[in-house]
Amino acid sequence: MIIDAHSHVHDPVHRHIALLDEAGVDRAVLFSTRPHPERATDLASFRREMGVLEETVSGGAGGADGHRAAGEELAAACAAHPDRFIGFGKVRLDRSAERIAADVEQEVVGRGFRGIGELTPPPEWAGLIEPVLRAASDHGGLPVVVHGFAPTTAGDLATLAGLARRHPTVPLVISQLGGLNWLTAIELARETPNLYLELSTVGVVLAVRMAIDEVPDRTFFGSDAPYGDPLLARATVERVTGPGLLRDRVLGGTLAELLGL
Repeated sequence: MIIDAHSHVHDPVHRHIALLDEAGVDRAVLFSTRPHPERATDLASFRREMGVLEETVSGGAGGADGHRAAGEELAAACAAHPDRFIGFGKVRLDRSAERIAADVEQEVVGRGFRGIGELTPPPEWAGLIEPVLRAASDHGGLPVVVHGFAPTTAGDLATLAGLARRHPTVPLVISQLGGLNWLTAIELARETPNLYLELSTVGVVLAVRMAIDEVPDRTFFGSDAPYGDPLLARATVERVTGPGLLRDRVLGGTLAELLGL
C-alpha cells in the first residue's frame, strides 16, 4: 500500500483524487486547511491564500468559525472517500489543557480520525503541544503531526524531541523534514525512538536520502499537496532507494503498520 503521509483538503476534492491516481498512491493522510492555494487564478489571489497560510503556520487559530469550517470540510472529504483518505483532526492550541483533552475526545476520536495534526504552534512555542501529547497518550498513542517548515525553528525541533521523550507512547511526526533545519531534525530523530520524519517539501534530494539512511524505520513519504505533488514526491523517494523492503516501508508500509491498516 502506497500512502501519502501529508496532504490537505483540496477544492474540489476530485482534483486531489486525480493526483493520487496519477502517482499510483492508494491512500493519503488528510489534514484540514484554511488556505486553499489551488483555488488561486492569478498572482494576487495566490498571495491572498499565502497570507492565510502565513497566519496559520505562525500559530494563528483563525477564529472559531474558520477552525470549525476547516474541520467540517475535512470530515466531508473523508466521508465521501473513506477508501482514499485517512483523516487527522486538528485541535486548537490556545485553550486550556482540559479543553484540549475534550477536543481530542470529541473532534478527533469522536469523528473517527486516526491521528492529530497538522499542528502549527507559533515559532519558539512548540511546547504548547504538550497537552495534545498527553491526550494522545490517553487514547492509545494517537500519532501527532507538527508543522516542520518555516517558521518552525531549530529550537522548536529540539523542544519537540524533548516532548517526544517525555511521552514515549505517542508517535510524534515532524513534517516537511524540518524544512531548512533538516539536518537537526535527522539528528534528533536518530536519538529519539518515537520521533518520526515526513519527507515532503524538501528542496534537497540529499536530505531525503540521508533521512532514510539514518532513520530508515521512521521516515514517511509525503507530498504536502496541494503545495507539493504526489508524483514528484514519490519519484524523489524512489530516486534515493532501490526496489525492495526499505522503499516499500518508506512509501507506506511503516505508516500502515503505525495506523493498524
